[in-house]
Amino acid sequence: MKTKWKVAIGVGVLAIGGAAAFANYKIKQNAIITVTSSLVSRQDLVSLVTSSGEIKPRNYINIGSNANAPSRITEINVVEGQKVRKGQQLAKLESVQPEAQLAAQKANVATSEAESAATEAGVRAADENVKSAQAAIDRSKADAERARLDFERSKQLFEEKLVARQEFESKKSQFDSNQAAVREAEARLGQLKAAMTQQSAQLNAAQRRIAASQANLRSAADVLQRTFATSPIDGVVTNLPVRVGETVVPGIQNSAASLIMTIADMSIITAEVKVDETDIVNVALGQNTEITIDAIPGRKFVGKVIEIGNTAILRSTGLAASQSAISSQEAKDFKVVIALENPPDEIRPGLSCTARITTSTRPRALSIPIQALTVRQKGDLEAVKADEKKPEFVSPAQAKAAKEEIQGVFILKNGQATFKKVETGITGATEIEVTSGLQEGEEIITGSYKVIRTLRNDAKVKVDNKTTTKAES
Repeated sequence: MKTKWKVAIGVGVLAIGGAAAFANYKIKQNAIITVTSSLVSRQDLVSLVTSSGEIKPRNYINIGSNANAPSRITEINVVEGQKVRKGQQLAKLESVQPEAQLAAQKANVATSEAESAATEAGVRAADENVKSAQAAIDRSKADAERARLDFERSKQLFEEKLVARQEFESKKSQFDSNQAAVREAEARLGQLKAAMTQQSAQLNAAQRRIAASQANLRSAADVLQRTFATSPIDGVVTNLPVRVGETVVPGIQNSAASLIMTIADMSIITAEVKVDETDIVNVALGQNTEITIDAIPGRKFVGKVIEIGNTAILRSTGLAASQSAISSQEAKDFKVVIALENPPDEIRPGLSCTARITTSTRPRALSIPIQALTVRQKGDLEAVKADEKKPEFVSPAQAKAAKEEIQGVFILKNGQATFKKVETGITGATEIEVTSGLQEGEEIITGSYKVIRTLRNDAKVKVDNKTTTKAES
């Protein structure tokens, strides 16, 4: 073989070897995953629950018609936005018939009282007559007693023949006459007592008629009073949807046909918001809240949670889940009421607002970025050694244990990503608290999202924190 061919073959072998070495290097370089990282650090964390709703007064009352039938509005004495006092007359309904009934009942009461007065006068006269008859009986008895004594004395003298028969008979006749007078007076007393009893019965009946007339009068007065709409509280007229001449219907709750106006107590203003069911467990009474109102941009208001609803509200219908006839797995909310401190004068019920409820705070908490946290199955973390073979049979318990999910992060150690289990606490806006599993200053992998989602334990990585990864959907 000629020398030039030997040289050519040698050069070719060297070229092939160099290409193979270069390809092997490139393959190894491609196997190294580029990641971003950060250090575990301490910072103040604030956990917030954000929800939206509207401004409402703490206490408001819908004024409706209390009349017994549909009635026409004849007077409206206030305007929307006006301040009113408790007991102030707000409006008046048609009252011709109730006023006539009240006048008739007043006349009945007057008639009954007059009858009662006349009967009472008769009872008093009968009582006087009874007293006079009793006095007459007492006099008759006294006269009869004197006549008896005279008769007995005359009888004794007559038997001793000391008086004439004529005088004796005169004394006897006087005694009999006095006894008859006593019997007559007693009979008259009985008649007067019977008449007095009848008069008393009539008086009792008249008094009962008065009581019945007065009850009917109170009923008529109540019916008339129901034609007047009065304010039950001190407040402001926040809604006045009717006009004079319109007809309102009584007895229909939450109906536009029965509503005259709404009175709101503006001394306590609240933000009524709906909190997602996943966040409601973190909300508690008394928690501080920051409220922003869409109609008042650039200003923030503070408040405290004063009420937490216990009934889930369906997000699609706004009805309580317990009122739904169909079981639904749709998202639910819970009502939370927040009292505003020092609300502005320009605030109005119904304004849209957003509340940020501070559920917890952690000063100098050990924290990591939320995106660094990931979940792996226990079986994926247990690497099989090269000289070991996978078991041919896996029991159900072992399979279940292998699928157990573990929460943790990947830490950087000697150019490798090592998965480490962590326990977490409260969640801030972009950071999450670590309660165990990490130490301050450890370097962890924070991105990208796609890398963390697919990264395997003990994979080789390299850090490139200069490149900003784009957000992935």
